[in-house]
Amino acid sequence: MSRFAAPIAEQIWDMKYRLKQADGTPQDQTVEDTWRRIARALSASETSQEERFYDALEDFKYLPAGRITAGAGTGRAVTLFNCFVMGTIPDSMAGIFDMLKEAALTMQQGGGIGYDFSTIRPRGADVMGVAADASGPLSFMDVWDAMCRTIMSAGSRRGAMMATMRCDHPDIQDFITAKSDAARLRMFNMSVLVTDDFMEAVKSDGSWDLKFNGTIYHTVEARDLWNKIMKATYDYAEPGVIFIDRINQMNNLNYCETIAATNPCGEQPLPPYGACLLGSINLAKMVKDPFEATAELDGEALSELVATAVRMMDNVVDESRFPLEAQAQEAQAKRRIGLGVTGLADALLMLGLRYGSDEAAAQTEAWMKQIARASYLASVELAKEKGPFPLFDADKYLASGSLQAMDDDVRDAIREHGIRNALLTSIAPTGTISLYAGNVSSGIEPVFAYAYTRKVLQPDGTRTEEEVVDYAVQLWRDKFGDKELPDYFVNAQTLAPMDHVKMQAAAQKWIDSSISKTINCPEDISFDDFKDVYMEAWETGCKGCTTYRPNDVTGSVLSVSEESDKAPEADSGADVVYISEPLDRPQSLEGHTYKVKWPDSEHAIYITVNDLIINGHRRPFEVFINSKNMEHFAWTVALTRMISAVFRRGGDVSFVVEELKAVFDPRGGAWMDGKYIPSILAAIGSVIERHMVATGFLEGEGMGLKSDPQAQVVNLGEPPRGKACPSCGQFDMRMIEGCMTCGSCGHSKCG
Repeated sequence: MSRFAAPIAEQIWDMKYRLKQADGTPQDQTVEDTWRRIARALSASETSQEERFYDALEDFKYLPAGRITAGAGTGRAVTLFNCFVMGTIPDSMAGIFDMLKEAALTMQQGGGIGYDFSTIRPRGADVMGVAADASGPLSFMDVWDAMCRTIMSAGSRRGAMMATMRCDHPDIQDFITAKSDAARLRMFNMSVLVTDDFMEAVKSDGSWDLKFNGTIYHTVEARDLWNKIMKATYDYAEPGVIFIDRINQMNNLNYCETIAATNPCGEQPLPPYGACLLGSINLAKMVKDPFEATAELDGEALSELVATAVRMMDNVVDESRFPLEAQAQEAQAKRRIGLGVTGLADALLMLGLRYGSDEAAAQTEAWMKQIARASYLASVELAKEKGPFPLFDADKYLASGSLQAMDDDVRDAIREHGIRNALLTSIAPTGTISLYAGNVSSGIEPVFAYAYTRKVLQPDGTRTEEEVVDYAVQLWRDKFGDKELPDYFVNAQTLAPMDHVKMQAAAQKWIDSSISKTINCPEDISFDDFKDVYMEAWETGCKGCTTYRPNDVTGSVLSVSEESDKAPEADSGADVVYISEPLDRPQSLEGHTYKVKWPDSEHAIYITVNDLIINGHRRPFEVFINSKNMEHFAWTVALTRMISAVFRRGGDVSFVVEELKAVFDPRGGAWMDGKYIPSILAAIGSVIERHMVATGFLEGEGMGLKSDPQAQVVNLGEPPRGKACPSCGQFDMRMIEGCMTCGSCGHSKCG
């Protein structure tokens, strides 16, 4: 009998985690083979632990992060670490581009990276020796963004980056508003490093100096700057806010490192060249007698599982490869791990607790403390056996903010024996592995939707529909049939934002690092109430805050009521149409043909773009690319078919232009019409973009859609549930733990 609780779980395993040969032939025949592969790889240095590791993995109780699950035991040259913060960027041209090279090498192996751009002098500052003004950190972020577009991370995933900037940098206001340009910095998540002094100035309505290297460039009102941060986040969902002083104060290693950036999802604040690997305890599997009066989380089993997970993760530090030697040295010196949880909301439901209630927050805090205790004691046992991390200093370590609240028996054990891992706990995004584990609730997020329907592409090209049900809801159905769900069943759509904050704050008390969580806000939340969410996060001890408010800019997400799993019908009449199945080609279409003469090529390329007219508006429907040069025949035919197939699916197809324009020819590009075009494919992309602009489909060159992308499905299928996934095309993109994530295939914006 299959170990998978739902068809989607098996599909995620097959697509993302199952080991296959280069030709696609499976090497992992079953999920048990995957568990065995991981257990054997991570016990290579202590073979007696293999069965213990396998037992932890079995039945999805412990879920190593995707890079470990997909990469361990494969022999492939990939890192098993999820998170990296790169070196401090020098304020020099040579140093900046050295850092760019390091970023490319790290993303090439599949690592998401973070950078603090506060170290680069502001725009307009003097550049000594060259009689010029500095272009500022934002201009260099554009360079990073372009580089990231050309680097495909391991597992065919785009690289993910985090950019941070201090709230007192002279260019902070440009940083705050950068994402208002829909075409700019698309590969970055962005967060402002907010200090305690700044928050106090906001509360007291004081002034705030913007400075660099001791020179004050401007003085602003702190509350005005705070409101600009809030307004950008309210309108564009970015930048996020990181309470950087609190992070450094509470850091176990504040005696030997300073943190100024995080990984792309924010759960790992890291020093220069810091690296962290991730894994999650599936709390939904730890509950005995779910939905009964005797329901409880098995504390003994939880502590034992945590101890095994810590040992496994400690071994990963030694087994993993690293893109850079500096990252390997940093990891070995501190042996940082990030053990977290998933399935929290489901576990609370099984105990009859309403997510967001005081009782649920108290239970969450208690569970997080138990996990923290078990993690620290397990790491102490490892230190007895293998030695503490090299930079361990008992007095300084125990004086850090996070250790001061730990129980005396744990502190005494650390003082006597040391500890193997400097930091142990973190709550990371678990969107894909939560689907793999049977669609348990993700991380510490509430249940997103009780159930929804997804279309599944079959081998013969047809599509079938299947219901995807939350793990706890399915358990309820199995026990009680069609009996109505109790009142304590709540989801992300119905929760008040302050309930989200309460749960994040409760979990943060016992988490070494930080938490990746999205606070869902209703579209009609007032600006003042929205600002209160961030102030509450600050007041209650959170290390950062990420919100998502659906609107015309960010797009809406799957909205599921307690009574129904159907999304509401979208407004009709928009010219951007989502099509659940490809439309048949009409007898005639309107279009234009464009000629592109690539330098040093004997024959021109002709590009024809034909449009479909819907509700009086034109949208691209197909492309034909032709050339008399037979060397171009195969790829032009392939491109014609692929682009046309994408266009016929509807939706926001502007990404086709972005991808083509980002292709660089290693042999060099060419100057055309006063612009440098990096490849012939980029030239084709530019032609298609100009056509889209001319027909009104795009707002302008390098800009977004002309109209609201939320529109009706034409003729076929059910209404869209949100943005279309760029990977599988399903309308199931949702904001989870700071990442736009597809519930159908697990594709994530953050990699």
